[in-house]
Amino acid sequence: MVNFFKRLLGAVAFVLVALISLGMALIFTFSTLIAMAILALAAKLRGQRFSVQEYWTSRQSRRKPLFTKGNVSRDDVTDVQARDIR
Repeated sequence: MVNFFKRLLGAVAFVLVALISLGMALIFTFSTLIAMAILALAAKLRGQRFSVQEYWTSRQSRRKPLFTKGNVSRDDVTDVQARDIR
């Protein structure tokens, strides 16, 4: 009987966490939709065109890339050799 209550409590806890997570995902989704609608409305009031892909591309182009090809010269690289010491 004790095992039944432990399993029931575990199942209830799992369902509760799943429902809370689902609610958080829905809140995040709807808040993102509202933000995109506000951006589209502001663009329409300004008389400009708005698309999410153009917005994302413009934001990414302003960001400084962390890694670029050929960013490190051979002089900056140090070769380290490790070995086990007994």
